[in-house]
Amino acid sequence: MAMTDARTSKKPGKSRAGLYAAGVALLVLAGIVVDTTVVVIGSEQDARQQAFDPDRYGAAEFPRIRDTVMERAPDAVTLAQALAADKKGAVADYATAGTFPVFPVTVTGVVGDGKSGIYDVQVDGLEGVKVRVQTGPAINGTELRDIPGDIAFGQFKNQIEYQDAGAGINRAMSAEALAGLDRDALPGKTITVTGAFTMINPKNWLITPVALEVQ
Repeated sequence: MAMTDARTSKKPGKSRAGLYAAGVALLVLAGIVVDTTVVVIGSEQDARQQAFDPDRYGAAEFPRIRDTVMERAPDAVTLAQALAADKKGAVADYATAGTFPVFPVTVTGVVGDGKSGIYDVQVDGLEGVKVRVQTGPAINGTELRDIPGDIAFGQFKNQIEYQDAGAGINRAMSAEALAGLDRDALPGKTITVTGAFTMINPKNWLITPVALEVQ
């Protein structure tokens, strides 16, 4: 009986199958490598840098918010007259609507008494409306976050982030518009302020500025 060489006993089909499997594996590995991004620790892509940063967010968003308010703001007398004549119409014409509408406005007047950085402003021709302006250091409220109308809760992970976004915008505003402001010297001075207020009471405006000029 003839002896069969062990080398001739391998089945060609199995060899081809093995080569095919190896090729597929290499292709998968190649795909993984191509689809993989190398993240350097400490870089902007580092996961630790991807956590929500309200100050970074505020610095990025405030310039367009400032420009939006400056473009849309009527003068105080015009707005007060519109509210007195037709509140619903004034909201439609000037405000960002919501549970409480947010209005842009520009006021020029004489600074009166103040407390905790919030000052009364007497505006010529404005009757029956109390105007106050926030000057810091602490700026409260979410008027600047809300007035563009396109910053929504659903864009954030939770309510805390949503609130922090407003605070970050306020800090960015303060750094730009209120830096170096001598608050103690404001009473008796004439100022021009452009900003926004939430209308809870149409006869009581607490304005968060985007720009403030002392004359």
